[in-house]
Amino acid sequence: MSNHQPPMPQAPAAAAPDWQAAPGGQYPGYTSPIPVVRAHLGHALASEWTKIKSVRSTMWTLGVFVLLVLGIGLLAGAVVSNSSSSMDDQSPLQLGFFGLLLGSMCIMTLGVLTTASEYGTGMIRTTMTACPSRSRVLAAKAIVFFVLAFTITLACAAFVAMVQNAMVQDNGARTPTGSEWFKATVGVSLYVALLGLLSLVIGSIIRHSAGAITIMIGLLLAPLVIALFMFAQSLHKLREWLLEYSIPNQMSVFYSNSLSTTGPSGWEPLWIILGVTVAAYAGAFALLRSRDV
Repeated sequence: MSNHQPPMPQAPAAAAPDWQAAPGGQYPGYTSPIPVVRAHLGHALASEWTKIKSVRSTMWTLGVFVLLVLGIGLLAGAVVSNSSSSMDDQSPLQLGFFGLLLGSMCIMTLGVLTTASEYGTGMIRTTMTACPSRSRVLAAKAIVFFVLAFTITLACAAFVAMVQNAMVQDNGARTPTGSEWFKATVGVSLYVALLGLLSLVIGSIIRHSAGAITIMIGLLLAPLVIALFMFAQSLHKLREWLLEYSIPNQMSVFYSNSLSTTGPSGWEPLWIILGVTVAAYAGAFALLRSRDV
């Protein structure tokens, strides 16, 4: 007798759910309740704006910036208006230089923190997961920060300029021309915002908040301080170059009160900082694409 057993009949395969389509198919029976929207730059801008307005560092840095620009600017105007000395037909707008020079360090600090702080906390991984396009992330950070820095700086610089002009009119100060008003408000605000944007890019390159802030403060103050202590005649040309192209001297050009008789003039400081920022941005973009997050 043969031990061969007939094969057991197999149950028919269960029918696939009506929402499960064949590989590569559509899903005719299923509609996701979550709307699928193609991501674009606007979404990245909204995300970066939410982040920058939600962190305490933004409020602290911008708050100190406003305090320095308004406080020192109005104090300088009050001291000049209450003194017996005459401004000898000088522009009163130059009194806003000192407060804006110190306040620019706050803008630079915020620029660094906008990028470098995410690397310190590890949140950059979440950002890149939500938006895999690294160029879009860097562009969104740059746009949001630049617009915010420019708006705050312009509001403070314009307010201080108007108040100072009213305060020192009786001290022999001349009435500024329209071009002088434009340079001392819009021009210098663009320069400070670009300086902050350069800090943002350096923060993306260094990926370390303290290191990037130290580099930017050194870039702001070191050339001028070094030039002041170069007494040797052989270093005269280097001393003049450091003095002419230092950031404080370039900012003073916008107030028609340059610290040197040669060097950048007119709108040249704005083109210089723009060129440096664009070059640094290109380097940051290349590194961002080649390095891991």
